[in-house]
Amino acid sequence: MRIQIIVIIMLSLLNQLSLAKLSDKTPNNAEQLVQKARLQVTKTIYYDPAYIRLDYPNGDVPLDRGVCTDVIIRALRDAFKYDLQEKIHEDMRQNFSKYPKIWKAKKTDRNIDHRRVPNIETFLTRLGKNIAVTKNAEDYHAGDIVSVRLNNITPHIFIISDKRSQDGIRPLIIHNIGAGTQEEDQLFKHPITGHFRFLGQ
Repeated sequence: MRIQIIVIIMLSLLNQLSLAKLSDKTPNNAEQLVQKARLQVTKTIYYDPAYIRLDYPNGDVPLDRGVCTDVIIRALRDAFKYDLQEKIHEDMRQNFSKYPKIWKAKKTDRNIDHRRVPNIETFLTRLGKNIAVTKNAEDYHAGDIVSVRLNNITPHIFIISDKRSQDGIRPLIIHNIGAGTQEEDQLFKHPITGHFRFLGQ
């Protein structure tokens, strides 16, 4: 009887260990977002800011091209089925005055609004997903969305990777800054203006 109890306990422990290992292999939401962004590295090979008429919802430019915002849009859509095109368009339609007037637009444009960094910054801030901007690399977690200003002027945006720089100090970033989607060590290369933690909900 005693041996049977010991065997049952051991089998139960082995089963729990097996389930734990399976669980470890299931990516969490942040990992999913990073994985979907990374998949673009070999597929999106051009930087192309051309204005294109898109399907709606779930519209996209050809996968081999795009801009920095398209990395975010595709990763969120592929990881969580979260459509920034639709979400931003609907929020802008109801709250147009809350969004930047940089482009002097007088109405929403579902072909381009979601592909503009300041609009994504505004939308994520309105959702309450903005967190502190710091110069501490440890504050930037895999899957975080970060916006910067190139030369203090041009808006740019990227996703924080789960890989780190060669010295192990900084996380890499996944972005398209001019040569297609790349994974690079550029977290603090430009002034950070926005830091968001948004995993599709």
